Amino acid sequence: MEDRTMTDTAYTSILVPTDGSDLALRALHEAFTLADLSGATIHVLYVVDDTKVAELVTDSGFDDVSFDTDVDRLFERFEAIGEHAIEDLRNAADERGVELKTAIRTGIPDETILSYVEENEIDLLVMGTHGRRGLSRYLLGSTTEQVLRRAPVPVLTIRQETNE
Repeated sequence: MEDRTMTDTAYTSILVPTDGSDLALRALHEAFTLADLSGATIHVLYVVDDTKVAELVTDSGFDDVSFDTDVDRLFERFEAIGEHAIEDLRNAADERGVELKTAIRTGIPDETILSYVEENEIDLLVMGTHGRRGLSRYLLGSTTEQVLRRAPVPVLTIRQETNE
């Protein structure tokens, strides 16, 4: 039997940011393969995008009396979505007998991901990219693209499957 351990790799901690999509699950499966080869620990991070919460609050017309309570409820809802997203990945990890380190943070997604990388000594990011081009990429932006531009560690991107 062939030894599948990578002895010359520096990967000890792999981060998979999740947005709850199938693409994040695909990224996790790639991280499993790399962790199997290197013995790395896998971290999963969900970021509650506080700019989206602010947009929802601004667009909703909340009155001043209920503002704080309504904002707190919105954050709680987004955190619940994050818990669900992490749970889906945890279930996939449990099926493989892999333990994950998980976290939910609030902030701007790319900045929060990069802060997590620094704080937790992550040495590889594995994340999905939707592969948008042209105007849709320009208008929508890309968390993955922002992370790619500024990451202090290698980033493995997993592209969304297309039917083209």
